[in-house]
Amino acid sequence: GKGKGKEYNYNGKLEYEGEYINGERNGKGKEYDIYDKIKFEGEYFNGKRNGKGKEYYKGELEFEGEYFNGKRWNGKGKEYNYKGNLEFEGEYLNGIRWNGKGKKYNYEGNLEFEGEYLNGKRNGKVKEYYNGEL
Repeated sequence: GKGKGKEYNYNGKLEYEGEYINGERNGKGKEYDIYDKIKFEGEYFNGKRNGKGKEYYKGELEFEGEYFNGKRWNGKGKEYNYKGNLEFEGEYLNGIRWNGKGKKYNYEGNLEFEGEYLNGKRNGKVKEYYNGEL
């Protein structure tokens, strides 16, 4: 059957709340860490993170992108720094910054670099910014 539910860890702390099909995480859900802070929010399939999701570290947004089989996957993604500012926006392969267009921001959230990435490294034509200015 299908329904909503909650899972608790051995200390009785909430670990997951969301949708289930036949006892497995399926659909939208949220995971929590041992400090009751959100750890992941997104889509699940057959018990694993699958589809769009947001990952948090100590309750702060850290990564937003696509998941497959429980892991960060391919496609567009965004990374945030510990201040919650956008740090990188671009294409990911197996969860790492990869080929295609990418934008990198500094700690204050100002655009620092825009260009092509190849195998996770800056490549080809680039635009460098200083305090967000070209």
